[in-house]
Amino acid sequence: MTVLPDGLPLADEFPDVTRDEWRHLVEGVLRKSGTSDAVGEQAEAALATALEDGISVRPLYTAEDAPQDAGFPGFAPFVRGGRPEGSAVSGWDVRQRHTDADPARTNRAVLTDLENGVSSVWLAVGEAGVPVEALPEALNGVYLDLAPVVLDAGADFEAAARALLRLYGDREVPPHAALGNLGADPLGLVARTGRDADLPGHLAAAAGLAALSHRDHPGVRALTVDALPYHEAGGSAAQELGCSLATGVAYLRTLTAAGLSAEAACGELEFRYAATADQFLTIAKLRAARRLWARVAQVCGAVPEAAAQRQHAVTSPVMMTRRDPWVNMLRTTVASLAAGVGGADAVTVLPFDSAIGRPDDFARRVARNTSTILLEESHLARVIDPGGGSWYIERLTDDVARAAWAWFQEIERAGGLAAALASGLVRDRLADTWARRSRALARRKEPITGVSEFPNLAEQPVERETAPATPGGGLPRVRRDEAYEALRARSDAHQAAEGTRPRVFLAALGPAAAHTARATFAANLFQAGGVEAVTATGETVSVTAETVADAFAASGARVACLCSSDTLYAEEAAGVAERLKAAGALQVYLAGRPGDRQDEYEQAGVDGFVFAGCDAVEVLSSALDIMGVA
Repeated sequence: MTVLPDGLPLADEFPDVTRDEWRHLVEGVLRKSGTSDAVGEQAEAALATALEDGISVRPLYTAEDAPQDAGFPGFAPFVRGGRPEGSAVSGWDVRQRHTDADPARTNRAVLTDLENGVSSVWLAVGEAGVPVEALPEALNGVYLDLAPVVLDAGADFEAAARALLRLYGDREVPPHAALGNLGADPLGLVARTGRDADLPGHLAAAAGLAALSHRDHPGVRALTVDALPYHEAGGSAAQELGCSLATGVAYLRTLTAAGLSAEAACGELEFRYAATADQFLTIAKLRAARRLWARVAQVCGAVPEAAAQRQHAVTSPVMMTRRDPWVNMLRTTVASLAAGVGGADAVTVLPFDSAIGRPDDFARRVARNTSTILLEESHLARVIDPGGGSWYIERLTDDVARAAWAWFQEIERAGGLAAALASGLVRDRLADTWARRSRALARRKEPITGVSEFPNLAEQPVERETAPATPGGGLPRVRRDEAYEALRARSDAHQAAEGTRPRVFLAALGPAAAHTARATFAANLFQAGGVEAVTATGETVSVTAETVADAFAASGARVACLCSSDTLYAEEAAGVAERLKAAGALQVYLAGRPGDRQDEYEQAGVDGFVFAGCDAVEVLSSALDIMGVA
């Protein structure tokens, strides 16, 4: 506690405030704003934010909200980190992903990364990357005893793993010095491809690799528990964790049945999770994952020291946008920060253009430098568990853990993850979650900067080479921008064919003070669908019933939207709407909620209303249909 020169603590200058007093102030604000007449706990609840999985974020957290003791970093249940020192000694492992099928080009990119801040290589091999036989060429010049290599070979995992193990021998890497992960993930492969006929054989092959690495290469893990397929299918944080737990348990059963001890089996697993721009949820998810895995290991009989979960966090592919991809740099920065604060052992920052095609050198440079800035300039890793002790983070960690454990138990009751995938339980549950989230995206309650909010129609698209195709056939891959991307693609096709984008005429009524806010809102909304917003030209953008017909005709638009205050709507909207329809407007919108004048406006020719929370995707799709934009 800070103490003043006279010996009085600073806290003495402020009176103690109780939660009830704070709630009383909240009640007054809610009443004045007309939001609610709730009192007490209900007033506080009125300010809560609902998340997925039945989790609610409160407006205020105190010591009363803190859950069970989270322990200490490096000790069970490992909520606060898998190692006592956290990342304070050397930072987290900066892991760059490589998917180029050309081994020579991959080798140049790998060496460039390792020479400029990257500490490990995540390499796609086989169907979606470098051919297995070209692995030595792709890793030419890489010091395999210094730079861990993590394989991602899909169905070719056994061949790729054995090729890497041979390479260790050919390069005379001491067995104890080899580092990395062989990347076997049979259940993840089923989730990606939907093909489960080879699952028994793949599990047996993974167990064989685990026994081999445990015996000859103690620094190399054999299996990856990849939760990205569930995240990329639209799953929530708790669903992602629950599926990863079910995967990990299945692998423990396989490995121990093959003769490994519970401790050895745990040591062969690395868990991969998505890190999103929701920084607090990401922090809580990673902390909850370690807590839950420690419980699984404990039940399986492993000693506490073996229960620390090894985590690899990847910035979310779902959040990456194809339009205005530069904003992805900001998203990945927040996500990687959250991954580091959450205690991830390794962090991969996807290049900002990864959703478009094969990332270029500049994008790869920005990606690796994101971690470098966080580690070297922001000193983020110098604090062990920076989120520890935050009542909000501790409570959110507990809430996520409980929701994830419930989903994990449901999967186990269904016969395990393989059975839950085969029956469609996982697919259906993730689809339900994504459907709910899609509604929030469509209504812009979950905004996408540069796409659903503040789009720039004049920006030139970023062009990249086509990236290698990834295996499909299993769980779908979704993106937050997909609905808006489809609308923008229709607009692009119209522009290519007609030379102009589809347009909406903004009929601004009255002075700027009356129409600016709603005109800005309407322009933002329509541009999210690739519809260019235009106004009257000349000395003023304002129109009246007498001038609107000529202004609309000059605009080249086929639909229109009235923009003004409620007061001016009551006076002028009906007349202006009638003139717009007479001038040939196929559809007339009004920016704002109609209130009790809806019938009057509709009788005058207003066909629809756009307002905060309306289904923007439906409005935009309908508008493009009306304008004949295929």
